Amino acid sequence: MRKVSALLVVFLFFTSSIVPISHAQGTNKKSTEVGTVRVPSSVLNISKENTYPNSSQDMPYLQPSDLAKELLGTSKVKIENPNLIRMLNESAVSKNPLAIGFRATIYLGEWPLNYESMETNVNWEYKKVNMNFFDNRAGKLPYRVRYVQDAQKQVKGGLTARIPNSDDVQKMMILKAAEKTKLPLAFSTIVGVGTKKENGYNVPAKRVGYLNSYTPAVSERGKVTYGEVFLLLHGSKRTIAVKNVTSQGIGAWIPVQDHLSLSFSVHNQPR
Repeated sequence: MRKVSALLVVFLFFTSSIVPISHAQGTNKKSTEVGTVRVPSSVLNISKENTYPNSSQDMPYLQPSDLAKELLGTSKVKIENPNLIRMLNESAVSKNPLAIGFRATIYLGEWPLNYESMETNVNWEYKKVNMNFFDNRAGKLPYRVRYVQDAQKQVKGGLTARIPNSDDVQKMMILKAAEKTKLPLAFSTIVGVGTKKENGYNVPAKRVGYLNSYTPAVSERGKVTYGEVFLLLHGSKRTIAVKNVTSQGIGAWIPVQDHLSLSFSVHNQPR
């Protein structure tokens, strides 16, 4: 779908010089603001303590080249797909003053063009990854329990439905969600065994204490727009046309990387 036919490439080569283109107890910290999100005090950053080095998923906005800006500016439909912009960045279409009367239409394929975010929320207890437990029913003094990861855990996110060109859609969704929340997002994150924090939570005598740990995730929902993209050449004029435009609703769960939400509770009996 996205490849220009070999015959058309040969023809254009000779005529226009075109290159294909829950809250933990035992802390007095207040919640903090990050982007449009209020981070609860029970959520801890473990990027320094995590024994598994997660690779950064930062996806900065891809700056279009001068040619790409020119072409994008001619489209009646907003184009934000990083992969399509990258292809335009790597393209070259010369303005040949001798190409008067020359016309060509190049089909670039059907693409997800842009993603419009409609709702962004955070589930701070998306997936449980650990539990620290202490039975202090036989004790006479409080016991201080701390978070220690007992096994390596991987938490994956993803789209909530099957959709064409899902990789491109995921890139656009994570860019919008990260921009809104200012949180480090990735579709997969790992908490390494032995990761620990010094934060302590008192288990009173004659009681049982549970310290549960969860990986947060962003729930991102919105609309993706698809269209067939054409490069139009008319003499020295170069434009982009989008045809057969369609839209589809889509959602995704995107884990917050290197963060844990701790929830501490005490009980009279084990649960």
